[in-house]
Amino acid sequence: MMAQTPGNSDNTDESSDDLRVRMIELIMSLRTAGIRDTKVLAAIERVPRHLFVNSAFSQRAYSDIALPIECGQTISQPYIVAYMSELLKVSDRHKVLEVGTGSGYQTAVLSHLARRVYTIERYRTLGQDAEARFVELHLSNITAMIGDGTEGWPTKMDFDRIIVTAAAAEIPKPLLDQLRPDGIMVIPVGVAGGTQHVVRATRVGDELKFEKFHEVRFVPLVPGKAQQL
Repeated sequence: MMAQTPGNSDNTDESSDDLRVRMIELIMSLRTAGIRDTKVLAAIERVPRHLFVNSAFSQRAYSDIALPIECGQTISQPYIVAYMSELLKVSDRHKVLEVGTGSGYQTAVLSHLARRVYTIERYRTLGQDAEARFVELHLSNITAMIGDGTEGWPTKMDFDRIIVTAAAAEIPKPLLDQLRPDGIMVIPVGVAGGTQHVVRATRVGDELKFEKFHEVRFVPLVPGKAQQL
């Protein structure tokens, strides 16, 4: 994360034409990798990823790789962002909860898919920088807060969709409790340093259906609000 205003033009020396070409190349690589949802691809294309990465990595912003950000966290690989968004099956009628704002990149992608996005970040530094980016990009359908994402949204509202961007050893019950009937949650499950998989939980009536997908590597989901940073 940068000390200057997030999204400052100093974050890259490339021209807008160069950035456009690199974005097109990224979208093509996502298609080749198996992403088929045209709405997800369009949302990815509308989010300038170079505004969400540390200036030291700006030349790699449109590479299909994860990159480090502040507070020991990462901005996810674009393929994983697209893949999890595709599994989430978001429509413009949906209210989405995101646990783990991070740089705000996944949040921004979701904002182009959903009616409303609520996002929780435990690190104040990350949360404030992400909110500044949302303002700069005029993403007015995002509500962000600093808090403990493992407990869900504080007012205990129900959500059509929930996405978690850190790996949990077990899916937090408060998040499952905030999932509406016919709602879907996508979350990496597994221990840090061990095997993790993307899991999709779908509420069907009073039951929950669980499906296991792609093997992944995420930072761990940590309860509580960070005391520093």
